[in-house]
Amino acid sequence: MKYSCIPGTEEKVSSIGLGTWVLGGENWGGTREDESLAAVDQAIRQGMNFIDLAPFYGDGLAETIVGRSIRGQREKVFIATKCGVIRSNGRIGVCLSPGSIAKELDLSRKRLGVDVIDLYQCHWPDKATPVEKTMDALLHWQKAGAIRHIGVSNFGLDLLKKACAAAPVKTLQVQYSLIERSVEKELLPFCVEKNIGVITYGSMGGGLLSGKYQAKPQFEKSDARHMFYKFHDDTKYNDSVRMVKGMKKLGRPLNQVALNWVRGQKGVMTVLAGCRTSLQVIENAAAADWDLEWTLNS
Repeated sequence: MKYSCIPGTEEKVSSIGLGTWVLGGENWGGTREDESLAAVDQAIRQGMNFIDLAPFYGDGLAETIVGRSIRGQREKVFIATKCGVIRSNGRIGVCLSPGSIAKELDLSRKRLGVDVIDLYQCHWPDKATPVEKTMDALLHWQKAGAIRHIGVSNFGLDLLKKACAAAPVKTLQVQYSLIERSVEKELLPFCVEKNIGVITYGSMGGGLLSGKYQAKPQFEKSDARHMFYKFHDDTKYNDSVRMVKGMKKLGRPLNQVALNWVRGQKGVMTVLAGCRTSLQVIENAAAADWDLEWTLNS
């Protein structure tokens, strides 16, 4: 496994991290807890010390599973979880008010069985709460010792600039893959300039870059692979078909090619890979064992 440092620190995190949305089961066709526990344990054994979570993943289930998995080996992992996505009366919304953050932080620490969250991230922007107020709340909990570092996720450039002016934002988490490269225009250059570590998700294109689909897949509307990664979008699917054709020429596992390409982009600190089984963990972790020498035009 290769490692890089959290910007401005000597703290090392794995270049391939464990994404846990799948472990929550919801939006991913369910999950088996025994498989999930084994997958997390395997990730730790593979040196994937960066584990990314959110209370939204299975309504706390992913955090609960990881909490059970890291008992007795807390020092081996870097825990990154989030706040802001709220369920209320059957609906999903965003709230980054100080009061809401305090409640979420308390519940996350209890589910994870930890006193301190290594990286606490705003999951999505909250239009109703000034970002300065949100950052003040995170600074409060940082000073109180409940969180170590502050990060944001899915923030646009203007909002990211405001957040950085209000608090020491160490990381930005964004969707980034061979078929989703919009962050290259503004966000990635800004993060490189300001020394903000970039964490990527969706780097296998929601599965499109795995090469396992011979035709455009169909999923339920509630499935993340439909509602979030736009599997139903003809353009995305056709782009992935062309990309996979070029990737196959390398003679490497396609999942590793996809992860490797993102890992090699300037400014990227950690590439998240969702895993349902221990075997998938091993296959994804191997993307750090070699370096890609390939361009989009190869």
